[in-house]
Amino acid sequence: MREVQNVPTRHQAPPPPGRRAWWIVLVLFGVFAVVVLGAAAVTVSNVSRSFGSVEKISEAFPADEAARPPVATGAAASAMNFLLLGSDSRGVRTGSIADLIGQRSDTIVIVHVPADRQSLSVVSIPRDSWLEIPGYGEAKITAALSYGGVPLAVQTVEGLLGSRIDHVAAVDFAGFAALTDVLGGVDIDNPVAFEAHHLEGRTFPQGVQHLNGTEALAFARERYAFADGDFQRVRNQQLLISALLSGLMRTSVLANPATMGGVIEAVSPNLAIDGELSVTDLVSLGVELRDVREGDVGFFTIPTAGTGTSADGQSIVNLDWAALPALREAFRGDTLAGEVRQVQAAG
Repeated sequence: MREVQNVPTRHQAPPPPGRRAWWIVLVLFGVFAVVVLGAAAVTVSNVSRSFGSVEKISEAFPADEAARPPVATGAAASAMNFLLLGSDSRGVRTGSIADLIGQRSDTIVIVHVPADRQSLSVVSIPRDSWLEIPGYGEAKITAALSYGGVPLAVQTVEGLLGSRIDHVAAVDFAGFAALTDVLGGVDIDNPVAFEAHHLEGRTFPQGVQHLNGTEALAFARERYAFADGDFQRVRNQQLLISALLSGLMRTSVLANPATMGGVIEAVSPNLAIDGELSVTDLVSLGVELRDVREGDVGFFTIPTAGTGTSADGQSIVNLDWAALPALREAFRGDTLAGEVRQVQAAG
C-alpha cells in the first residue's frame, strides 16, 4: 500500500518523537515496563491507585450501534484500535478533561495494536482533513469533537477507517510537559529551523537539541512557522513520540520504580479514558506488549492529496480517497504493520 503516505506527509525514517494522542501509548509502555521488569508488587499497586483517579468518559461511543462498523472476526478479532484526542487551547474547558464538547481536537491519532502484540502502528490524521461529519455535512475532522463531543469524533473516525474504535483517550497538554520533565527532557533532531509562536523568544535551530517540557510542548504545537503547516507539525509530533518512547525505554528509567511512578503520576491527572478501559486491561495489555521495542513502533499519516480551499473559504487538507480502501483493508485484516513497513521501505 504505497499510497498510505503521499509526498507532503511522507514518513521520515527513522521516526522520531511525537505528541499528545500517544498518551495512551506512553501509558501502556510505562505500565508494562513496570510489570515486565518485575518491579515490586507495591509499584503495580501504586500504578493502580494512580489510575483510579483518572477521569472517565462516560459516553465515549456512538449510541447507534447499527451505524458503527461490524465487530472484527477471525484472526483480527483480538486486534485493538485506540483513538487518542487532544483538545486545543481555543476550546472552553469546564475543568473536566472528559467534557470536550465545544472544543476542537488539536491532535487525532489512532494506535493500532495487532492481534500478535508484536508491534504498534501510530496513524496520524491531520486536523484540517475535509470529510463528511455524520449529521453535519462536510467539515474539518477537528470539528467533530466540537459538534458532538467524543461519540461524534469516534463515529467520524470509524466512518473514515471502516473499523471500530475499541478505546478512547483524551489528553491535556499540561501532562505532556510534565512527562518530558520526569524523563529529564528529550533529545530531538529538528529537521526544519523555526521560531516558536507558542514560546516567545524561543528559536528551534535545525539539528540535534535537548528540550525540556515547556520547549517540547512548543515544538509539538507549532504549525504557523511552516510553509506546509499541519504536515510539518505532524512530522514533528511523530519525532517527539519517538523521543519520548526512547526516554521511557532507557534502562535507567525502566529499572527505576520511582521514575516509572513519576511517569504515571505525570500522565494520569491530564488523561481521560473511556469507561470500559480498566487498570486491569492496561496492565494485561502491557504484559502482552512486553516484547515490543522502539523499533517496533511504526508512524505514518493517513493518505492525503495536498491542501486546498473549501467552498466556504476554509484552508483544508484533501484526503486521498483513492488510497483509503487499501488502508481500510489493512485495518480490517490486521495487516497494518506490514503496510507501514512497505511505506517506510519506499520512503
